[in-house]
Amino acid sequence: MELVKNVYDLVKRYPREELYALTQQTKRAVVSIPSNIAEGIGRNYKKDTIQFLHISRGSLYELETLLLIAHSLDFLEEVSLDSLIRQVQECLRLLNGLIAYYEKSNLK
Repeated sequence: MELVKNVYDLVKRYPREELYALTQQTKRAVVSIPSNIAEGIGRNYKKDTIQFLHISRGSLYELETLLLIAHSLDFLEEVSLDSLIRQVQECLRLLNGLIAYYEKSNLK
């Protein structure tokens, strides 16, 4: 959830003309990450859980790309980019561990 807050704080500084483009897409991507984890964990079947965890992982990669685009457009300073990318990578590490756990588990 910290990543969501940090990204929301960041996109407030994007140019106004990006409100319905890069800003909204970035917000959707970052909110999708914990939302899909929650939905996946709430499913009764291992296959469904894993599918939603993979969707969440895809959203993390999407967010990373959107942050790189924002940086290339000078909407995001290097220090902010580095901090957020580290958070994304930590989330990926944790999420990959969760996916591995479910893939190896004996749950149905």
